[in-house]
Amino acid sequence: MTDFRIGEVTHYYDKIKVAILELTGDLGVGDKIKFVRGGEDLFEQDVESMQVEHEKIEKAKKGDVIGLKVNNELKEGAEVFRVQ
Repeated sequence: MTDFRIGEVTHYYDKIKVAILELTGDLGVGDKIKFVRGGEDLFEQDVESMQVEHEKIEKAKKGDVIGLKVNNELKEGAEVFRVQ
């Protein structure tokens, strides 16, 4: 099983549990992702909804900056991997 790096957390809004991700790869609703910081796996989750400029989207591509509802608290700089 290979994990593919698809982005990084650039901001986290703790009150609404939303992470802002800058993507270096494609991501879609239904994908399974994991967050890693400092070489340590933080948690995994399924992508349930994403937004760009407050508009819901189903797919995002490399270069997009998206908002993603997350299950746990994150810190800026955490890496995002798509789990195969």
